[in-house]
Formats: sequence, C-alpha cells, structure tokens
Amino acid sequence: MIPAGFLQDLLTRVDIVDVVGHHVQLKRGGANWMGLCPFHAEKSPSFSVSPSKQFYHCFGCGASGDAIRFLTEHVGLSFIEAVRELAQGVGLQVPEEQVSEEERQRRDTLRQRRLSLSDVLTKAAEFYRQQLKSGQAAAQRPIDYLKKRGLTGDIAARFGLGYAPPGWRTLAGVFPKYDDPLLEEAGLVRQRIDDDITPSQEGNQADRGRYDWFRDRIMFPIRAVSGEIIGFGGRVLDDSKPKYINSPETPVFSKGRELYGLFEARASLRSRGYALVVEGYMDVVALAQSGFENAVATLGTACTAEHVQKLFRFTDAVVFSFDGDAAGRRAAGRALEASLPHASDTRTVRFLFLPTEHDPDSYVREFGAPAFDALVQSAVPLSKQLVEQAKEGCDLSSAEGRARFLTQAKPLWLALPDGALKRQMLPELAAQGGLVAADLASLWSTGARVAGNVVDTRPFSSEDSTQAQAFRRPVKRGSARIAPASPAAQTLRMLLLNSSWWDMLNADDHELLHHLPAPHGPVFAWLERQIAEHGPQSWAVLEQGLIADGLQDEGSAWVNESALADTMTLAELQKLLDGMWIKRLAEEQQQLIALATNDPNALKRYRELDVQRKSRLARLASRSEEARP
Repeated sequence: MIPAGFLQDLLTRVDIVDVVGHHVQLKRGGANWMGLCPFHAEKSPSFSVSPSKQFYHCFGCGASGDAIRFLTEHVGLSFIEAVRELAQGVGLQVPEEQVSEEERQRRDTLRQRRLSLSDVLTKAAEFYRQQLKSGQAAAQRPIDYLKKRGLTGDIAARFGLGYAPPGWRTLAGVFPKYDDPLLEEAGLVRQRIDDDITPSQEGNQADRGRYDWFRDRIMFPIRAVSGEIIGFGGRVLDDSKPKYINSPETPVFSKGRELYGLFEARASLRSRGYALVVEGYMDVVALAQSGFENAVATLGTACTAEHVQKLFRFTDAVVFSFDGDAAGRRAAGRALEASLPHASDTRTVRFLFLPTEHDPDSYVREFGAPAFDALVQSAVPLSKQLVEQAKEGCDLSSAEGRARFLTQAKPLWLALPDGALKRQMLPELAAQGGLVAADLASLWSTGARVAGNVVDTRPFSSEDSTQAQAFRRPVKRGSARIAPASPAAQTLRMLLLNSSWWDMLNADDHELLHHLPAPHGPVFAWLERQIAEHGPQSWAVLEQGLIADGLQDEGSAWVNESALADTMTLAELQKLLDGMWIKRLAEEQQQLIALATNDPNALKRYRELDVQRKSRLARLASRSEEARP
C-alpha cells in the first residue's frame, strides 16, 4: 500500500494545470484555467482547473478531483499507474514492495524499452501525418480516398490519420539509422525473407535487406488508453489484398488486448452510456464523424475476454455490431463467448446485425444517424443471442435436435457468472430443450441443488442460512454485528477498509471476487467500479457511497468499530484469496469428472486445473509457514 504521506507529497509537487493540459486545451480565465470538459460534450467551456487548489471542477456535469483522479477517470489508468506516471514526472520514486535488485533492474529495463519504442512510433506517426498534409501530388490519392469516404480534415486530425508512401525504404530518410533494431522491434521495418519481396519489385539492394512494413496505405495510429502510440493499422487505397495490415506483436502492442479508438472514445463512453464495437478502423472514424464517438474496433482479430474486460472499465454496457452474413455471425459467436464470463447482473451486452450489404459507415451515410441509433437500441440482448447460438444446426421439433441444443448450450451457460441472469437462463434453456429446470440441472451435474421448484446453480458454496440472513439484516449504527466467518466476507471487509489493495490484485482475482454470489459479489462489483472511477477511498467515503447506492446493509454489515482497529495485512488477504481459488478449482474439477465420459478434453482440463490447485496449495502453505512466530 502506498503511504498516504507520499500521496500528499506527490500532489503538492504536481502541477495539475500541466497534467490536465496534456489532454485538454486550456486558456487562462482569471486565477484559473478554463477549457471544454473532457467528461461530457459541450460547446462553451465550463471546465475549470485551479492551480492554487490543485483541483479541477466542471460546472456543467460536476466532475471534479485532483491530478490522480483525472488520470484514472479521463485517461483510464489504474490508481497505481496514475501515481507512477505523476511520480515519474516530478522525479519521485514510488514506494514499492520489497523486490530483489535483479527484479528491479528487469523492471527498469522493460520501462526504458517501452519508452524507446514509444518515441520511435511517435516519430513515425508524425512523418505519416506530414505526408498526408504535404500537398504534394503523391498525397492526393489518399486525400481523395478519405474525401470519398466522407471524412473531413478535422476528424482526420483528431485520429492522427496519415499516409505511408509507396517506397520500400521511405523511413530510411526519417530515422538516422535505418538498421536500428528498434525500428524492427517497433514493427515499422522488416528483414527480408525470401517470400517477402522479389527482385522484380525493387531494384538494386532494397530486396536484399530491410524494408518498410507499411507502404502506400492510409495510416491509423493505434493509441494505448493513456494516449501514447503503440502501433499502426494500414489500409490500401483500392481493392487489393490484404485490405488491412497491423503492426506485429511488440513489447508495447498486443492485438488481443488493445482496441482502436478507445483513447478517443473515453469521454463519449460516459456520455452515451455504452461502447459500440465495430470491425474496422474506417468504421470507427466515420462513425465518430457522424456523432457516434463511442465506437471502437478490434485490431484484425476476434474479440477476446481481455477486450471485453477493458471495455467494462469504462462502461457497463457494450453493443457489438456485425455484418449479417455468415462471417459476421461467426464473429458474433466469438464475441459472445468472450463476453459470457463478464456478463454480470450489473452489465449489459447486446448484438447488432446489419444488412449484408452494409457496414456501420455505409448504413449511417445512407440512412442517417437516427436510423442507426434506432438499430442500436433494438440490438439483441446477450441472453437471446446465447439461445440463438446454441440453436445453430438444431431441429427443435425432434428429440435429437433438442438434445443437441442442450449440449451446445451447456458450455455457454456454464461460462456465465453466477447471478440472477444465469439462474433465469436455466429454466429458459430447459424449456427450449423440452425439460424442466430441475431435470436439466441434474443432467448437467453442475452441483445444482433442487428444492421444490427452486434450482440453486451457484458454482460457489453459499454461506449457511443464518449467516446469510444476518448479513442482509439492517443493522443500526453502534449495535453489535456478527463477525464475518466466510473467506468472502473477510475479504470484503479487508478491501472496504483498505481499498488501495484492490489495484494490487491481479485481473483473475478481480474476476473471482466480482462473480461471487450475493450478497458479496454485488458489493465487490460496486467497489470495482468505485475504484476505477475515483481511485482508492477511505472507509468513511465508501460507506457514504454504499448508502447512496442502496447497498449500506450489504457493505456495512461486516465493518464495525472493532473492525476499524483490526491489524490487517496484504499477506492475509492473499491467503484468503488462495483459499478461495483452491475451493473454486476443486469445484471445477468435480464438474469435469462428470463430463469426462463424454468430453475428451475434460480430462486434459482437469489436469491443468490440478496443477493450478496444487500450486495454490503450496503457496498457501508457504504463506502460513511465514506467518508463524
């Protein structure tokens, strides 16, 4: 945990005008600086930054905070990332956990490597932009192409669009050392392989060494959430193939994790309330010009769980837009599978299928923004898309077809986090498959318990009824509260009292806690959103937030005056999480045993989970040994 004294020292040294000014154009207005608010759409400045108070405030939407909060809310950094970025700017060293000198050097080397690659990519992006703006004859083709697609100079400038000339070694005139390994590592230059180019394509020596990866293409800079350029996408100006190429995987760029346009879309995600995921760079830019500034795109790869998880840091609603043809349906299937583990009861995922002759850009240009917005509002919800995908190739009029439907639906349903949505889906799937919910729960052997007509399908064992009722019981301030007994309740108490620990957990731990059954899971989900929006806060502030959101009984039940005096450590929290993981892995293994007779991959997955479980057991034993006096 970062000491509070360090944070205070950091904020006194940071110039918030400089921090905000990197992202918002500010002009002095008396004692303060004014600009257009980055958190909502406006035409006249209502966003004020006070250098004396080191504070920003919008008189239009009410957004306010310090430099750390600005970087977490506007840039999308985690609390730890924001603190480190600010500390680096003022020459402070963030207090970190004890690590070996070798590990510290490794981190420093990696950090410098990333900075070097970012510098190279930024310089290349500026070159590509200048080529598009040069006014030379060579730039007319890409300019004509962009105009034909209806793009203006303003929108091209906002997204930093550029043009890579057709020459094989154009970047040799940009960088002093064309053989610098950084150019190849950044994905700008490639080393010739026999199949890459032929002597007929280039005379003399260009075919016998290095050459530019991007040639004669419209260039789309790809930015990280924090704004730095991490890669490029390039589109041809005609119908030649491949239509798009991307930067290769580099230390700063991974297609499976990054989304094009997310940096530019951050403010609109909040104002519109959802993210619109499309398939191409041009769709993102064209939609932004038509008013849909909340559009993002995957980078030539299927949507991944990491893509979905990243989007849910900024919004609770995602709409996937696909072509209505077979390829679009397949892409929707992959997006559905990536979304299912994150589809909690507080999040919304929908699917929009366009007519086969249209993409989002062409649809908006032909029918207008209101018509496209109407399509978005009527998009298919995740629950219906799950059923439709499970029905593929099934004749539900026959027993065999219904059996196949249930077989295809099972892995999709199991991927959902426990909650109201998952429990509602089971009876619906059972009805489609010609069964009652109790029979389907028994058939799927998920550990579901049937009592009368009620089916409990929770993957985690719930608390006993006495404790669960005590948790939900309203408790008056100052009255005695039942001490938490379960690992989930103890973990909740620790994180409510030490919210800065949340960013010290990894993404898997976040998902584990977020998907716990009620009453704990919803509070962890609330805490996740609270920290993403405001950074770590004291228990006093969090308690007021819980009250405002109607969660005071759930969140406050385990935090009383005696808890405030408890001595808690991050190591104890990690022990609790290890125990919860061991329990979860064991339950998943039991489910796989039931599947092993029909699923050849179940045994392989069982062994993988067994390795993870034993590793957790060993780590838990080690932590317990270290804790002994």
